[in-house]
Amino acid sequence: MKTNEGGIDRIVRIIAGLVLIGLAYTGTVGMWGYIGVVPLATGLIGWCPAYTLLGMNTCPMKSKA
Repeated sequence: MKTNEGGIDRIVRIIAGLVLIGLAYTGTVGMWGYIGVVPLATGLIGWCPAYTLLGMNTCPMKSKA
């Protein structure tokens, strides 16, 4: 897996994931908020399968793998 997310993209995903999980935990948005696990996980590992399928890459540096 090559990194295909840039720094800002990763930060936004992590924050959005944590907010969604927090809202689900407090009962504000219901169980659907736990979908925040997906952006949180992709932000932490730096790789998004959807970006791979679409041929996108927001990482400014070339991966050496």
